[in-house]
Amino acid sequence: MRDSMYTAFFGAMTQEARMNVISNNLANVNTTGYKRENLAFEDVFTRFASDYADPNDSLENRILWPEAKLRSQTRASPTHLVFEEGGLKQTGNQLDLAISGEGFFEVETPEGEVAYTRNGAFYRDPDTGAMITAQRFQLLGEDGPIILPEDATDIVITNDGLVTADGEAVDVINLTTFDDLNGLEKMGRQLFRIKEDSGVEPMAAENALVQQGFLEDSNVEVVYEMVNMIATMRNFEALQKIITTTHEKDQQLIRDVGTTR
Repeated sequence: MRDSMYTAFFGAMTQEARMNVISNNLANVNTTGYKRENLAFEDVFTRFASDYADPNDSLENRILWPEAKLRSQTRASPTHLVFEEGGLKQTGNQLDLAISGEGFFEVETPEGEVAYTRNGAFYRDPDTGAMITAQRFQLLGEDGPIILPEDATDIVITNDGLVTADGEAVDVINLTTFDDLNGLEKMGRQLFRIKEDSGVEPMAAENALVQQGFLEDSNVEVVYEMVNMIATMRNFEALQKIITTTHEKDQQLIRDVGTTR
């Protein structure tokens, strides 16, 4: 009974974590450039040492090890990101940018850290003229932060990232990708960074195209997440019943053992 209690307990905790991930995805369904998360599992089964031994190696006519057993105890792994492209939404704003294909904009945080994003809602900083995000992170080009002239009225950005202001070339936007996107992690505010010790290196995104006047929607699918939410709630209720039933059996066993006959 104790094993069933532990199994149901870990399963319920996993469902709770899964519900948190789903809720976060749904909360960001309208967030520009948001990439949804999924929950996976590291190892469903716990193996005993005897599971790795071959009983036929024994010279005696009996198995030296206990019989192999498996106990299912769910373990949730860290969430992983789904980098599927979201749909493009036309805004007509000169500084709204989206990326078609695999790639990221490079931005610089106030701490000087380079981060990567698919959120292309940029603005012109009235003080410095730099193209910035809503959090004032500067968009990076080949020559550093992209600075727009103060009196520029006609900003044109081509598919390959060339920025021109009133016909004059300003800079080329850095479009970056990675050979293994699993080497990225979220750092909040639709920004990603390279995980420590991941060995992943940024490289030029050759197949990415910049779309001026568009923004990329979140890649969250509401129906998919709602179905997962219903399934998660049902799983949690079933596991809760297992815990309750196991507890009742434990109580009954304690009473029966303690009864004088």
